Amino acid sequence: MDILITGLLLGGIYALMAMGLSLQYGVARIMNLANGEMLVVGAFAAFWFFTVAQLSPLISVFLIAPVIFALNWLIYQFMLLPLVKRAKSQGQLEVDSILATFGMSFILVGLMVAVFGGDYFNYTFLAEPMEILGNTYAANRVVAFLMAMLIGGLLYLWLNHTRPGMAMRAVSVDTEAAGLVGIDVQRMSALAFALGGTVTAIGGGFISTFQTMDASIGILFTMKALIIVIMGGVGDIRGTIVAALVLGLLETFIATVIDPGLTLAAAYLMFILVLLFRPQGFFGRKPS
Repeated sequence: MDILITGLLLGGIYALMAMGLSLQYGVARIMNLANGEMLVVGAFAAFWFFTVAQLSPLISVFLIAPVIFALNWLIYQFMLLPLVKRAKSQGQLEVDSILATFGMSFILVGLMVAVFGGDYFNYTFLAEPMEILGNTYAANRVVAFLMAMLIGGLLYLWLNHTRPGMAMRAVSVDTEAAGLVGIDVQRMSALAFALGGTVTAIGGGFISTFQTMDASIGILFTMKALIIVIMGGVGDIRGTIVAALVLGLLETFIATVIDPGLTLAAAYLMFILVLLFRPQGFFGRKPS
């Protein structure tokens, strides 16, 4: 039971960092290699508000959300949209966006080092123990898990039960067909990229309550988020959450039963098996 609960808590953390990339890649068709850096930006912001203003991350992450949304909207409009317009195929757009966002990740790291320094940072928030079914877990990890499920549930409902959400889903399925029925594809793509960046930064704020970070740690989050998004099915929030929980359970089982040093190897092995036998992911659509 301890492995199950610990794995679910870890999976919830993974879901927090992967849902934003799922929106950006699934709808806007942008493979954002700066996703992890945006998570660290959210973590830095939560850290700053807590240490300077004594403001709870449960509040500060939502205060910075509009700023992060605007920042990602501007990044899409001025840096990525020209790439979208000139791309003659989806393959070319993916290559161009990978190169552009890879460079953007270095810019964000440089800015964070300049503003906050290159040292590690952490702070104490809800670090007290919480008992669940006879076992003890850190309250901040439980809160992060609950917030991941809440954000994921709200995103799923919005995408499936509102007109903008359904328009966004239509763009993720077929951009040309969506444009033919009157959907503003460019606006929906920009909205998806900005919303994805915002969700990622909010996730970073909650993760910072128990994870020691520095400006250069973003690449680790990006790679793990990419594995989860592809495993779950590109653009499917439900699949992203399920894949994150499965990965959390797998890594916890390997670390507890076999060897903690093999968790990353197990994650990549599972990723390779998914690519080989179900390349569309758990909930992805088979290519027609």
